[in-house]
Parts: sequence; structure tokens; C-alpha cells
Amino acid sequence: MESIEIVGLVAATLTTSSFVPQVYKAYKNKSTKDVSLTMYTVFLAGTILWLVYGVCIQSPSVILANAITSFLAILMLILKIKFK
Repeated sequence: MESIEIVGLVAATLTTSSFVPQVYKAYKNKSTKDVSLTMYTVFLAGTILWLVYGVCIQSPSVILANAITSFLAILMLILKIKFK
């Protein structure tokens, strides 16, 4: 593994894990009042495109980060719809 890919994996871990507290808080409090549906919808589209890009360039860090982040964004959108 190239050393630059390690930098990518560390960056992916940090940026992806930053979404976990928001998803957890929304689930725990059963509230998404202050979460923007539009923002998460656009964000999800972006992470899916990044995922496709990562697959095309065969970058494990881009693939992993955006697969997990897309999953978290989908969870947040489900919670947003469920806890209207």
C-alpha cells in the first residue's frame, strides 16, 4: 500500500466518523428537527458520486469512506423521515 493511500485512509476515517455522533443523537433523541433534508439529500448524491469515482480509480480510501458515509447519510434520511 502506498503511503499516500494511508493518508487517504486516515482522512477517510476522520471525515466519516464525524457523522456518527449526529446519527446517534438523532436516533437517541428521536428528533431530527434541526437536520436539513435538502442538505442530506444533496450530500448523499455527492457521496455516491465520490463512491463511483473511487471505484473507477480503484482507491480503497475513497471507496471505503464514501460507502460508509453514504450509509450514514441514508440512515439520517430515514431517521429524518421517520421522526418528522
